[in-house]
Amino acid sequence: MISTASIFTNLGGIFVTSPQQLSKKIKNLKAFVFDWDGVFNDGTKNEQGSSNFSEIDSMGTNLLRFGWWRWQQQMPYTLVISGERNQLSFHLAKREHYHASYFRIKHKIEALEHFMALHGLKAEEVAFFFDDALDLSIAERCGVRIMIRHRGNPLFQQYVINNGLADYITAQQGGDFAVREGCELLLGMAGIYDQTIQERHIYYPQYNDYYTERQAIETQFFTLADGQFERQTNP
Repeated sequence: MISTASIFTNLGGIFVTSPQQLSKKIKNLKAFVFDWDGVFNDGTKNEQGSSNFSEIDSMGTNLLRFGWWRWQQQMPYTLVISGERNQLSFHLAKREHYHASYFRIKHKIEALEHFMALHGLKAEEVAFFFDDALDLSIAERCGVRIMIRHRGNPLFQQYVINNGLADYITAQQGGDFAVREGCELLLGMAGIYDQTIQERHIYYPQYNDYYTERQAIETQFFTLADGQFERQTNP
């Protein structure tokens, strides 16, 4: 039978960290952090300065959370950290009941450190989906790094590989369901993909219990003001 790793390499994904080592690192994860621009989309902005997302990627994050909830017997933390203020990112985070959304963050590790301190997390317990230079302060610290591919940055991709700043580089580009690819990779490498889909298909009781717990999460929005993180009620 073809292995999970082979499915993704055949797709065009690159394992910077060996599949065996990545599988070990995945077992520690308690949180999933996503950049926005270039990750959920190709980075193109509309006239309001917002960039879109797809329901394919949204479902990927939901299945990932459900799979981890079943496997680890607790809800994984999920958040967006962005350098910009993007209304559609707020919409997705609130609709899907992510734990937090940080925006207008120029040095992103500060946002991650703030969130980890709030929830007692360690850097090795965090998986990060990212695509560009602004994200490297987190990528050098966290436990698992999924880099979203772009055709236009071959030197940046090589820099990331040479400096060990990613564990996997997606076959798909940002805006072409790369988030879904990364989510399925983590579920597959953890050995829980089939069970996750089966229980989602059945719905009762496990997915219903997960969904009820998920919907009770109140998304918190944070930005920096005078060097301090402030919670925003209407971002």
